[in-house]
Amino acid sequence: MKRRFDTYFPWLFTSADFLASVISLFISYVILGIFGRFEDLEFYAFLPLAGMWMLVSVLRKDYKIGRTDEYERTWRNLGISLFWFLAVTAILWVPLHDGPNRVLQLGILGGVFLVLMGAFRIGVHMLLKRYRTKGNNYRNAVIVGKGGTSPKLADVFRIRKDFGINFLGYFDNAADCNQTRGSLDDFFEEAPRLDLDLIYIHEELDAVLVKKVIDFADDHYIKVKMIPGGSLQLEKNLSFSKYGDFFVINVNDIPLDHPINSFAKRVFDLVFASLVTVFILSWLIPLVGLLIKLESRGPVFFIQKRNGINNKEFNCLKFRSMTPNDYADTLQASKNDPRVTRIGSFLRNTSLDEMPQFLNVLMGDMSIVGPRPHTIPMNQTFKTQIERYNSRHKIRPGITGLAQVKGYRGEIENPFQIRSRVRLDSFYINNWTFLLDLEIMIRTVYELLFNRENAY
Repeated sequence: MKRRFDTYFPWLFTSADFLASVISLFISYVILGIFGRFEDLEFYAFLPLAGMWMLVSVLRKDYKIGRTDEYERTWRNLGISLFWFLAVTAILWVPLHDGPNRVLQLGILGGVFLVLMGAFRIGVHMLLKRYRTKGNNYRNAVIVGKGGTSPKLADVFRIRKDFGINFLGYFDNAADCNQTRGSLDDFFEEAPRLDLDLIYIHEELDAVLVKKVIDFADDHYIKVKMIPGGSLQLEKNLSFSKYGDFFVINVNDIPLDHPINSFAKRVFDLVFASLVTVFILSWLIPLVGLLIKLESRGPVFFIQKRNGINNKEFNCLKFRSMTPNDYADTLQASKNDPRVTRIGSFLRNTSLDEMPQFLNVLMGDMSIVGPRPHTIPMNQTFKTQIERYNSRHKIRPGITGLAQVKGYRGEIENPFQIRSRVRLDSFYINNWTFLLDLEIMIRTVYELLFNRENAY
């Protein structure tokens, strides 16, 4: 089942995907009927939509699930296909034109498809990984040139069996391990007998030899991939820019550098923060403000300079939880801190003191999710102690973040805590996805409800 699988799988996937879409349409039909929509239609009127879905799926080649793809990519592909499906449905499906509330009807249809088709496609992806883990649907691969980062790639093949890559060994002039099959010259003699699918070339090989290997691969219909050196083995995906016929590697690009990603995150921030402002802050600010004023003199809001995107300073808003003092910027709040008022203790324990930061989100200074902003004196200290500390300012700071839901919130008592925060912030910045933001938001709610140890 090495190559036959790739012949059969697109047909199997498309057929199963079509059946799953029919089931999704039937459930949508039932739910829409409950809401009093399309009561005069029989279910067969929905069946053309299954054909539309299959057409979109095939044209977008959703059946192509790469052996190194993660589940996030499957979700992203589903989201794009669903967008086009709903767009075509809104334009071409006649029953939708005859009634009111088209947005509601499309929303129900899209929601059902997102849940059911998402479960189906993630399930297929999981089964495919499991199938490859058992040694099926594999690809034979060798590495030409041992040294540098080549052994790390071999370790990936050994650990990630779900990639389905059968590593046959190295070809290198320095035969220093039992996985070395022969010299570089031996490669051209032995390779035709190995039924190869993939050749990985170490970047430090001589340019003439690299060209010779690529020419050989082209003649034998074998895919070739180059292994970057250690300086490019970063904790994120690399991207490329094209200048005419010349390509360069974008070494420190991040997902939010992409205009679509940045726009989507900002739109979500604005919508979410607007809802919080209208339905919560509109009554919470007067109520909390009155309680703060009744207990102690001073302003309702505590306004503190913090570093935001590109290290630009902004005024971070919080409900005042302490009596006015001269050490707010330099001395962190600690357990049983005498500066904290009674209402302030409640606000800090419930994290309600952070709620005004939704106004910072509306003003463009912050995001819902991102690295938590530190005070300017803390930033000045940490950037001299922590390597690549300032890289956390590549994006807008957040009301919550990955470090916070992983347990690194509140007072920083030792260097390990800030190093862990920076490491998690760096991971978030380099691996941002919309789903990761949603996961962090859900986990934030859980932390607020069940884990209050570091909230003081």
